[in-house]
Amino acid sequence: MSTATAVHTAGTIGSIQGTGRAAAQGTGAETAAKEQEVRISERDRIRREQCLNDTMWKVVLQIGTPLALYQLLTQVFSVIDTMIASQISAESVSAVSFLTQINQILSAVGGGLAVGAGIQISIAYGKGDYRMVKRRVSTLYAMALGIGLVMLACILPFTGPFLRLAGTPESLIRIGSSYFTVQLFSMVIVFMNNVYIAVERARGNSGRIMALNMIVIAVKTSLTVLFVYVLKGDLVMIAAATLISQAVLLCFAVRYSMAGKDAFSFSTHAITKDKETCSPMISKSIPVVTERALFAFGKSIVNSMSTVYGDLMVGALGVSNNLSGVATIPLNGYQEGAASVIGQNFGAGKYRRVLEAFYAALVINVLLGATISGAELLNLNLIAASFAKENAEFHRLILVTAKADLLCAIPLGVNAAVLGLLYGLGKNRLTLVLNFMRVFIFRIPLFWAMQHLTSLGERSVGLMMLISNGSAGVMAAIAAFFVIREYRKKYL
Repeated sequence: MSTATAVHTAGTIGSIQGTGRAAAQGTGAETAAKEQEVRISERDRIRREQCLNDTMWKVVLQIGTPLALYQLLTQVFSVIDTMIASQISAESVSAVSFLTQINQILSAVGGGLAVGAGIQISIAYGKGDYRMVKRRVSTLYAMALGIGLVMLACILPFTGPFLRLAGTPESLIRIGSSYFTVQLFSMVIVFMNNVYIAVERARGNSGRIMALNMIVIAVKTSLTVLFVYVLKGDLVMIAAATLISQAVLLCFAVRYSMAGKDAFSFSTHAITKDKETCSPMISKSIPVVTERALFAFGKSIVNSMSTVYGDLMVGALGVSNNLSGVATIPLNGYQEGAASVIGQNFGAGKYRRVLEAFYAALVINVLLGATISGAELLNLNLIAASFAKENAEFHRLILVTAKADLLCAIPLGVNAAVLGLLYGLGKNRLTLVLNFMRVFIFRIPLFWAMQHLTSLGERSVGLMMLISNGSAGVMAAIAAFFVIREYRKKYL
């Protein structure tokens, strides 16, 4: 039997099994009439064959590189956003940095749901169960929209009290409360966009992800420049540029998701509450949602603790995070790409290729992180000056913090590769433990100790980031050793 025939046969078997499940749940002839035979396109069939059989280095680079470039460009333009905010005032940078962390706590729900459920879509895709793929895709869209609207309705009427509860200084609330309100509307759209990106990533279509996000970045940057430099707008206009650009991506997401009737298209008839479809998506997403929310919450705590050195330190820490992110955020592209590849190959029973994908992502991440962070360190004084706007104190604080932060790229490269392996294998509870330790054991208690038990002063901010991120890389390596050892015993 040829490979193509085997794939088609597996898809047909998945369809027959899916129909049987629907009948068993009492949906009967009505559901059978609504759910036609689910197939994949010829292009998706070719991508699936490559993922399961091609040289693994080629596969990881082919899927991960567009995602890494997208992550890198997104981070670069986030840095540009911060630079533009600095043209308003240094306090505006602090407000953006602080409120962005709070927004990330909320966005962790949609992002974690997309990651956890996206891997389950990849596994079903690897198995050839295309009817399950369609059900999970359609149900995931419905879940993301519902959760986003509920969160918006619960927070929007209480923006001020919510920001105070999150520990936001009153000076930053005055500057940024309207900015945060617009961000809340963006959050709902981002929820849907995250699902769309997760679906495209599950099918290995990372090239489209990069192309669409290039459009979004171009729209966002153009509008930000127009609103701030030409129209002399404030932080609200920066948030409005984000809202509009994300709405553009949503339009493409709707267009591509509604086109055709293949496994990756959305259908209201495929939305379901059955346990086999929803339970794995929910159970694997909860640890990721918790992990991301706690991580963002921990960073907001660090921001609050940094205010003892003045509001400018919050801005300097935000700039430092952005600069280190230029080196480390692209690594998440290979992490996500490897997780998708691992999920597909694990679902298809290609167990040796799972480890090959991890090792490829590990080498790529370490080399890439070292290269980018090294280039930034060589030019750090010039880069910091572009944010400081002739504010010597702000310039000094950026240098103090960023020098230490940029040294974390290599251990964070290891951490990202390990997380990709764990996500792909569905070991999301372990990723929760690792990220919890990174923030709530190696970062916040250490920062408190440095503030109260040493005379390091503001230098403790950068040192705290260096030690916590370095420890994260070490713990991830230890976790990978034991996970791989058990994996070999069970599957190889």
